[in-house]
Parts: sequence; structure tokens; C-alpha cells
Amino acid sequence: MGMSAVHPDPKAPATLMALARMRRTQRALAHAYLHRNAPLPTLRSSLGYMTTTTRVTEDAPAGGHRMTVLGVARFEGVAYVVEEIGGDNAPVVYRLYLRGPRQGHLVPLQAWYEHSEDVAELRARIAALAPTLEPVLPAASEAWMLSTRIVQRRALRIAGPGASSELPIRKFALQLVVEPVRGSGPSGRSTVTAFLTPHAQLAEVWSLPDRPDADGSSDVALARVTFTGIPCGTGLAKDTIVLLTAGLYGVDDPDSPD
Repeated sequence: MGMSAVHPDPKAPATLMALARMRRTQRALAHAYLHRNAPLPTLRSSLGYMTTTTRVTEDAPAGGHRMTVLGVARFEGVAYVVEEIGGDNAPVVYRLYLRGPRQGHLVPLQAWYEHSEDVAELRARIAALAPTLEPVLPAASEAWMLSTRIVQRRALRIAGPGASSELPIRKFALQLVVEPVRGSGPSGRSTVTAFLTPHAQLAEVWSLPDRPDADGSSDVALARVTFTGIPCGTGLAKDTIVLLTAGLYGVDDPDSPD
């Protein structure tokens, strides 16, 4: 007896599509039931998200967070970075790994803060560490260019009694790419969390004292990039340090210090 060819059921695709629509409808109904008492979004909120930058607080501090490179520990393969967060708060100390599996990542020195939160003691430890490190060398920031790309955008709603709480707060996953202008030299990238506006600026570049070239440059460099990273007031500046290397096109470090 010969075998007849088996034809696919023509109703199968339609059945699968109907099942998918039914499941989407069920999820939508469940979501609507859970949020049945929440106020409906207004046209003002929608337009505000698209066209305005809302305030998060009425009184914003004078400045943002500033990062400086303390120096390089050659044998550790790290650069020490200090972040000043303003006021009487203790600074945050990071290790920026220059090689190995953590290359390009900013990692806070948590051990310094586990047993003491005394600001004077922390600053004394920073002052004692600085002379043991090799200083970085300032480089011309005009030799590099910064390009940005919004990887993801979201909106946060801040609960509060003020009128500004009605508007959402814009949040961006912002990719930073630092490349040499002339096409040759160290480059790198990182991803940070920006708020309210995805603006960033290349502020400073340093070359490391490791294998400097004849023109004073190096195949490893550090770049300080300033962006709107603090959702306070109309947005305050925050820094990040991007590792620039010649052999590796940087790494994505999704908000390790943020």
C-alpha cells in the first residue's frame, strides 16, 4: 500500500494566532484589574513626558558628583578613582581595573566603609594612598571625540505631594563611546544611567604612565565623561571614568557606580 503525502492542517496557524490573542487579552484584563483604582494618565502627563523636563525636588544642591583619578597602582593593575558627592558626605573610592576579567569596570572599595564611616578617617586613608601611586598624565581632550547612543529609555514616577509628581521622570541607558579623532589610538565605551536629558560631555583625558609613546601619548588612557546622572532639581551632573585601550574596544559597564 502506498503512503500518501501528509499535508499540514491549514487551520493550525490561525489556531495559534487565536490562542496568542486570547492570552494577550487575558494578561491585559488581569493588568487592568490589578490597577483598577489607579488614576488614568492625563494628556498633560503625556505631553509633559515628551516635551518637558520636570523637577524632582524644589531645592537642588549646588553641584553634582565629581570624579578624579588619584593615580595608578602598576602591580595591582588598577587606577584609583575618588568621587566627591558634595557636602559633608564621605567621598567614594573606586578601583578601575586596567586588565583582567574586570577590565574597564569601576568597583567601589567596600572594605573601607564596612568598619568605619568617619569622613576624616577616610580622607586620611586617601591622603596616605596617593603618594604610593603613579600619577596620570594630562592629555589633550581635543584628540578624542565622544559619541552617545540611547540604548533604552524609560520613565519613572516620583510619588509626592507636589505638582511635579504628576509628571514622569525620564531615564535613559546611555552608551558612551570615546574614540580618537584621527582614527588611531586608544578608544573605549561604557553604559551609564542618565536622567531627564541624555546629554554628555567629554571633560578630561589622561594617558597612563605605562609604555608612553614618543609624542607623550600612550596606548592606554582614561577619559572623564560628565552626564546628567542625578535626578535632582532639573538634573545634576555626574562623572564616570572610561578606560581607553588600543587592543580592546572598551567594555560595557552598566552603571557600576550609579
